[in-house]
Amino acid sequence: MLIDQIKKDLIIFQKEKRQIEVSSLRMLLSSIVNKEKDKRLSLSSQVKEEELDEKSKLKDEEVLEVIFSEAKKRKDAISEYEKAKREDLIEKEKQELEVLQKYLPKEMSEEEVRKIVEEIIKEKGISSMKEIGIVMKEAILKTKGLADGKKINSIAKELLS
Repeated sequence: MLIDQIKKDLIIFQKEKRQIEVSSLRMLLSSIVNKEKDKRLSLSSQVKEEELDEKSKLKDEEVLEVIFSEAKKRKDAISEYEKAKREDLIEKEKQELEVLQKYLPKEMSEEEVRKIVEEIIKEKGISSMKEIGIVMKEAILKTKGLADGKKINSIAKELLS
């Protein structure tokens, strides 16, 4: 499982005294634990106590969602720090993002995203920019987090204009 790999890597990085990797993975594991607690809380009224531990464990897809979320936070922080011209903080965030990306599947190419967006536009019969929200929603579901929302949006705008 993905979480087991993250924990093993954390131990290796701790032994090698690689501080950026250690702090990034600790932060990631903390977010994963928080997500598990949220899941456990929402299941607590529906599931028996004996089953709760097992059912509240995150599946790999859910762990990936957490990693995508953490990666997005880093990307957003980088763009904000660039606006503020904070080179020291930009570098730290980029290093953390690099660590997180090792656990994410490879991002889709622009051509792959374009095909998906074109398919959605044809299927739904969309012809105006007013319906870009429909295209975005469908594309995000179909790409399953493997494409950046900004990339999807710019391709959709290009095709609909």
